Amino acid sequence: MAIDYKKELENTARSMIFVHDPDSLIKSIVRMIVSKAKITHASFFLYSRQKQGYLLTVSKGSLGKKIPLDLICIDKDDVLVRFLKEHKSAPIFGREALVYSQAEIALKNTKLKQDTKSQLAQVLYQMELLDAVVCVPGYFGNELLGFLLLGKKDSGKDFIGEELNFFAALNSNVAMAIKNAQLFKELEYEVERKHQLFVRITVAFAAAIEAKDHYTRSHTSRVTNISLEIARRIGQKSKRSLDGKFFENLHIASLLHDIGKIGVPEYILNKRSGLTIGERNRIKEHPMIGVGILKPIKELEGSLLGVRYHHERFDGKGYPEGLKGDQIPLVASIISVADSFDAMITDRPYRTALNKADAINEIRHLGGQQFCPRVTNTFLELCEEGKI
Repeated sequence: MAIDYKKELENTARSMIFVHDPDSLIKSIVRMIVSKAKITHASFFLYSRQKQGYLLTVSKGSLGKKIPLDLICIDKDDVLVRFLKEHKSAPIFGREALVYSQAEIALKNTKLKQDTKSQLAQVLYQMELLDAVVCVPGYFGNELLGFLLLGKKDSGKDFIGEELNFFAALNSNVAMAIKNAQLFKELEYEVERKHQLFVRITVAFAAAIEAKDHYTRSHTSRVTNISLEIARRIGQKSKRSLDGKFFENLHIASLLHDIGKIGVPEYILNKRSGLTIGERNRIKEHPMIGVGILKPIKELEGSLLGVRYHHERFDGKGYPEGLKGDQIPLVASIISVADSFDAMITDRPYRTALNKADAINEIRHLGGQQFCPRVTNTFLELCEEGKI
């Protein structure tokens, strides 16, 4: 059955849009060529910046069983590579693909310069070693991204012009798709790199709080762990599960919920006797001080709700804005329970810690008053299971 090359090209071009992994893209293309065009084997060499050469990325067909992938690398200064680069803006013997039989005829042409003949002879020898009868380069602008090597047809017949044009057009699309995929991976890497930097800065902020307030030492990490545990359980029980962004915002807000204490004098934070009304009011400023510190960092926008509102109460008697009930964001309600529980079971400068059972009972008693009932019930459930 004859192949509708135009249709195959259109179908393949459409499918390439959705592939963001260069290796997967090349494998699917080479597999398609071998099966559809009935070729003994096909191999693709992709430029590797790390190897400074063209690495055998995929090989399908009879030759694929003999050639170990990622071990064969053709140097960027190799004669075949140089030949393809020199012809990036001009046809190779009238075509966009290097065909062994046509190159062999050209080699006998007495008009060719001796240097060109010598280079072409080396190119043909290399194609013989790789058992290739066609070499299709893939360019993106002036850059040779890779090249496709094709073995003989199963039938033993020569490739016709329509087939060669199809391979050339296909490889041109592949080159563009590979470049897009590479750019996508680079973008992913850059986003991940920036995200890791962002997380490290967040941890450094948290460490700065702990250095100032002796009580908060390890408090931050415990509040974070409890908060995430509560959120995971709420997410499991919820009809609309919490997304990854919610967890990221909660994680960062938990780490930074007390960042505003940097703006509160140390003598107040570490005072061993009871606090005066004025000193209590200074401490109550820390959520808004924290917001002021973090607001210029756009990436932290989603976490500011937890920092701002983690001292609000379900009954509306909290601070800084006196929000009530469902007005309080879930991220802040979760941190509120985790923060209060850890505060209860930790020695403070002015009082000793409660035992865990008493602290759990206190959270239970304050559910629906200080704490969101939904969060309270989830917390108590996790305590009963021994997960907190």
